[in-house]
Amino acid sequence: MIYQSFAELYDELFDPAMYDQWLDFVAARVAPTSGPLLDLACGSGRLGVLLAKAGYDVSGLDLSEDMLALAAKHAEEDQVSMPLVAGNMLDLSGLESTYQTVTCFADSFCYLTDLDEVTQAFTQVRDHLNVGGKFLFDVITPHQTDDVYPGYMYNYVDDTRAFVWTSYGIEDEEHAAEHDLAFFTLNEETGEYRKVTELHHERTYPLADYQAALKQAGLTVNRVSADFGNSDVTADTTRWFFEVTREA
Repeated sequence: MIYQSFAELYDELFDPAMYDQWLDFVAARVAPTSGPLLDLACGSGRLGVLLAKAGYDVSGLDLSEDMLALAAKHAEEDQVSMPLVAGNMLDLSGLESTYQTVTCFADSFCYLTDLDEVTQAFTQVRDHLNVGGKFLFDVITPHQTDDVYPGYMYNYVDDTRAFVWTSYGIEDEEHAAEHDLAFFTLNEETGEYRKVTELHHERTYPLADYQAALKQAGLTVNRVSADFGNSDVTADTTRWFFEVTREA
């Protein structure tokens, strides 16, 4: 198979078990009957489809047209309704609705440039969240960027493709990492491999900075946890899970 985009390659190799864990995290905190749900940075729509199949009134928003095309494909394959919008989480003014729940997973906020942009995104969420609504999201921790990612490597190989993921720390930028992703796919007609590469940059912040940004945006933090909400935060936590509400 000759893949048309990086999005398809990424979607093929992403661990499906994580989508089930994100679904469980949401389902334990929000009922399907609670009202409309917006999945920010919905990507290929895998989580959105699971939510729709579980009875949630879910819509998805993503910056990538390629990802949205995959999301539409997955929704059609599973025969679920999931309205999709192309948009930037830094400016949600084009959305005509407000939502009872907003979700944003896979550390999507860590791809924003700086803490000011994170605060801006939180403010946009607040402006499109109903009073009493819930905002559920995750981010990687400084332990992940500073201790786990530097020197990290993951390789995947099968008969027709290979995937190489290498991560590096960034010396002159605090709590940041870069991921060098390379896919190799076999053209069975020519016997040659096609290479597709992307460089991803992530940055995170101390927990207190996220809490302050949420407060500045007019949101209330109810709990921060680890392990998809199943454990308390420790020094070795690699991903924080936030449960936030709009009180007024």
